[in-house]
Amino acid sequence: MNTRIVIADDHPLMLHGLTDFLKSNGHNVIGSANDGREAYNLIVKLKPEIAILDIRMPYLTGIEIANECKKNNITTRIILITFDKEEALYDKAQELNIYGYILKEFAVDEIEACIESVKENTPYFSNEIAQYLDSSTSIKENLLEPLTKSEQRIVRLISESNSSSEIANILSISIRTVEKHRENIVTKLELEKKPNSLSIWANVNKMNF
Repeated sequence: MNTRIVIADDHPLMLHGLTDFLKSNGHNVIGSANDGREAYNLIVKLKPEIAILDIRMPYLTGIEIANECKKNNITTRIILITFDKEEALYDKAQELNIYGYILKEFAVDEIEACIESVKENTPYFSNEIAQYLDSSTSIKENLLEPLTKSEQRIVRLISESNSSSEIANILSISIRTVEKHRENIVTKLELEKKPNSLSIWANVNKMNF
């Protein structure tokens, strides 16, 4: 039996184009949605083996859907498609055990290879994303070496005087997630557990990262 696939994207051209492309190549697309809430409901109802989701959609993002699936032990394997080359999103995808992450500009070229890889229980992350992440940020000193890419990004935003609320908005994550990252950063950098210790450290050392 062909692997059952659900697709969701809030851009009609992308949604219909990818759906038609996969169907014309013999893939079993059993449902499509143009927002995150509809996509999640389809996943719950139809139980597809694979869901191909845009990251940024109304109501629920692709990341939030993946998080809900993980919390509710839904076994659908998530493939994310996006224009975003944001370290925090990439790191979050890996944390949620997302099986595929590809850029929209390469979606038609890569989606079939991605699906085949996922069917074989092997995660597929676009080479272009890895190359971008490798070249996008160089750490001049070792000050941030103990931190993940997401944590490094947050430290840089703190050094630019962004509040937790502003950082959450920039990275499309919750304030609670930002605060948890801040706690982890303080621990990893062995800073004093005082409200402003990380902000002071980031501003003093920002010329070194």
